[in-house]
Amino acid sequence: MELDFIQYGLAALSGSLVGFSLGLFGGGGSILAVPLLVYVVGVSNVHVAIGTSAVAVAANALWGLAMHARHGTVKWRCAAMYSVTGIGGAWLGAAIGKALDGQRLLLLFAALMAVVSLTMLKRRHRVGDPMSACTPQNAPKVLTFGAGTGVISGFFGIGGGFLIVPGLMVSTGMPTINAIATSLVAISAFGLTTGASYSVSGLVDWPLAISFIGGGAVGALAGCRAAHGLGKYQSTLNMLFAGLTFTVAIGLAAYAVGR
Repeated sequence: MELDFIQYGLAALSGSLVGFSLGLFGGGGSILAVPLLVYVVGVSNVHVAIGTSAVAVAANALWGLAMHARHGTVKWRCAAMYSVTGIGGAWLGAAIGKALDGQRLLLLFAALMAVVSLTMLKRRHRVGDPMSACTPQNAPKVLTFGAGTGVISGFFGIGGGFLIVPGLMVSTGMPTINAIATSLVAISAFGLTTGASYSVSGLVDWPLAISFIGGGAVGALAGCRAAHGLGKYQSTLNMLFAGLTFTVAIGLAAYAVGR
């Protein structure tokens, strides 16, 4: 697929938006990557958009993780437990996703996003326990949520990672700001796994991914600062997360139907 200079510039701008969203919302920010590559940059092959976004988002998530870690909001044990089963799930999900028609994949993605956004809106006043931790008692729940989220992340590309934040909150009881920071570990792990699977199939546009990553590094810095500025207002973060997810779901569904 041949892209021009303008499209690479649009990829960098799109990457900055995704990076900002990753820093602010954690896994929720990655839902923008595939739609932006398809809508704005003009990637016609949905599977290439998914594979390229997986690589780019994983790299930007690592950068955002480093910044959140400086604030001490990452729960590392939970991140490791959630990721270990999710990596296998992401590889399985990617194998299934590549076998499906691209338009059907977008419609399924949009429907799932709408359900999650409405669920988060209902739980918007939930504060969470800053002292929550992953223990032998809740380990089965955390591992199960990790595996399920991994499958969905691989199936839809890293865009499925928007489930990681609510998954961490439900399985551990942690506050939104901790779930956002911790989710970036899983986003990185799932994204690298999904990206590797798509790369083996020749479905990653590497020059495009590099442009996306460059813009994302700048956006992630601003997003991380914004997240910690809003850290005391958990309900606001929850409402923003839900609103972003629902808006993109509607737009993505309209695009898929109109193709």
